[in-house]
Amino acid sequence: MKREFVIALVTAPNLKTARKLARAALKAQLAACVNLVPNLESHYWWEGGIQHGTEVLLLFKSSAQRIAALEKRVVSLHPYDTPEFIVLRGIQGNKRYLDWWAGCLRSKAASSRV
Repeated sequence: MKREFVIALVTAPNLKTARKLARAALKAQLAACVNLVPNLESHYWWEGGIQHGTEVLLLFKSSAQRIAALEKRVVSLHPYDTPEFIVLRGIQGNKRYLDWWAGCLRSKAASSRV
């Protein structure tokens, strides 16, 4: 099976919410790693005006095969009416790191055989 690495960008209103989203994705093996970048200053259009606020950016390291399930999980747990969920393809990376990433996303049954 071809390995297709993706990174999903998601913003959350605070660290408590970001940690909840990260833990849910990791427990379900929908991400190998989630980076949380606190104190992100966001400026955006919402409800006809320019808004701004502080958020936490989450970078979910996942796979193309799991991204739909990850999106469903994040959206179901997210407090925003319209949460950000943007997917970027990982086209190149360190082989050892990518091997680790892929290994984290194997099914639990497959992981126990390794």
